[in-house]
Amino acid sequence: MATADRHVYGPRPLGALVPRIARPVFRARGAGTGQVMADWDVIVGPMLAAVSAPRRLAAGTLTIACAGPVAMELQHYATELISRINTHLGATTVRSLRFVQTTSAVPQATPPPPPAPPWVATAAEAAVSALPEGELRAALAALGRSVLASDAQAKPSTNRTSRQ
Repeated sequence: MATADRHVYGPRPLGALVPRIARPVFRARGAGTGQVMADWDVIVGPMLAAVSAPRRLAAGTLTIACAGPVAMELQHYATELISRINTHLGATTVRSLRFVQTTSAVPQATPPPPPAPPWVATAAEAAVSALPEGELRAALAALGRSVLASDAQAKPSTNRTSRQ
């Protein structure tokens, strides 16, 4: 019934909608999973965190991705790891570990993009020159610089001498 879902006193507060939206997410991925993923380096230490990463926690089994020979080392530490994880979570959430070998368990940071050509800033400022000074103009100029810079990186062979 549409009238039953309607809030009598005007618009419904945003906080009232959060449980309805978040419930399916927490069913699919328990609250413990997020905490283990967020605090992985604190739980296992920086040395093991550099070569391993938690992937999934389901039915008491934590899946850990690690590179090649590290899986064997982590297998030896399994009881200690389970103890550390459960102590950190405050409950017996993890009962077993499953190791998945990957080429790189921890995602590598992407290198920063190369600097934009000098014509990019000039072209972006020229495009917004008719707008009055303010936050909107600054935001549009930044967007223009970003788009033009990504276009310049995607097509380096294009002749841009007319814009310089």
